[in-house]
Amino acid sequence: MPSSFQRVSQSLRLDRGTWSATGIIVAIVLLSAWLVWAFKAVITRYEISESARLEVDAAAYPIQAQVAGKLKISRLVLGREVQAGEVLLELDSRSEQLSLEQERTYRASLAPQLSALHSEVQTRELGQTDEQKAVVVATGGVEAQQRQAEAQAALADTEAARATRLRAEGLISEAEAQRAIAAAQSQRAAVENMKVSVARLQPELAIRRRDREIDIDDNRVDIAKLESQMAASLANAKRLEYEIERRRVRAPISGRLSECATLRPGMYIGEGQQVGLIVPASKIQVVAEYAPDAALGKIHTGQEATVKLEGFPWAQFGTLPARVSRVAGEIRDGKVRVELAVDSQTKSRIPFQHGLPGSVEIQVERVSPALLLLRSAGEAIGSR
Repeated sequence: MPSSFQRVSQSLRLDRGTWSATGIIVAIVLLSAWLVWAFKAVITRYEISESARLEVDAAAYPIQAQVAGKLKISRLVLGREVQAGEVLLELDSRSEQLSLEQERTYRASLAPQLSALHSEVQTRELGQTDEQKAVVVATGGVEAQQRQAEAQAALADTEAARATRLRAEGLISEAEAQRAIAAAQSQRAAVENMKVSVARLQPELAIRRRDREIDIDDNRVDIAKLESQMAASLANAKRLEYEIERRRVRAPISGRLSECATLRPGMYIGEGQQVGLIVPASKIQVVAEYAPDAALGKIHTGQEATVKLEGFPWAQFGTLPARVSRVAGEIRDGKVRVELAVDSQTKSRIPFQHGLPGSVEIQVERVSPALLLLRSAGEAIGSR
C-alpha cells in the first residue's frame, strides 16, 4: 500500500499538464470549427414528392360511348396515332338505318304528288287568265253585234214609220205596212237579246272564276299538307341521322391511343362507358403531389427541382432538371398538385413518355445547420 502511494506521488510530480492542455486546446479548436460550420455553412433543404409522373401539358381525352348498344366495329389499337374526327367505334344501328331508308322513300313518294299539284294550280291560274281574256273578246264581239243590231233596228223603225205614213196616204198596201212594222219589231227584239247576252257574260265569268279559285284553294291546302308531311319526314330523317352518328364514336382530338379496352364485335357497350384514352401530341411536363404541409407556403413558381424516374436508375440514366411552373392553391384528395416544366433541350437517355412514374425533389430553402438544429429542437419540444 505505501509503495502504490509512492508511485502515484511520483507520477504527479513528473506530470507537467502537457497532455491535458493539448486535449483542451484540441477540444476548443474542434468546438470552434463546429460552431463556425454550424453558423456559416449553408445546407440546401429539399421537399420530396409523395408521387409524381410525366404527363402532357394538354389534358388527355377519354373515349366514351354516347349511347348504349352492341359493338359492330372497333378500330382501337393501343399506341396507334389517330386523327380528330376519325371513327374509332361503331355500334349496331340497323334499326335506325332501316327507319331512315323508309323516311327517304316516303319523302321521295311525296315529291311527284307535290309537283303535280303545283302544275295543276299553275294550269288553273293560267286557264283563269285565258278565260278572262276570251270573255273580254267575246263581250267585245257581242257588243259590236249589239251596236249593229241597234243600227238595223233604228233603220227598221224608220222604214216602219215611212210604211205607216204611206199606208195612210194609200200609196202601199196594208200587208206591206205590216211587214215593215214586224221587221222593226224583230230588229228591236234582236237588240234586246244582245243586251241580255252581254249582261249574262260577266256573271257567268264570275261564277267560273269562283269555282276555279275554290279548286285552286283546295289544291293549295293539299300542297300545304304535303309540304308539312315532307318537312316532318325530313326532320325525322335528320333525327335518325343524328342517332346513327351518335353510334359512331369519333376521336375528339388528334393523338395517340394510350389506353384501350378489350372489345369484340357483339359486346354490349353501356352509355358513357370509357373505352380508351387519347393523349395529344404536346409538350411533356412533370406533375407531382405533395402533402399540404410540405407544399403550401414552401413551394413557389420558379424553384429548381430534380426528377428521378422509376425504372431508370439515376446512377445509370441520370436525373432530369426541372423548374416549378404552377402550384395549386387548393387541396384535393389530401394532396397539393405541383406542375414542373422540363427543359426540352435537356439531353437524356430516358424516353419522354406520358405516364412514367417517379419522384421529385424541389429545393425549397438554403439555411445554416444551426438554424436546422434549432428548428428541430423547437419541433421536438412542440410535439410533447
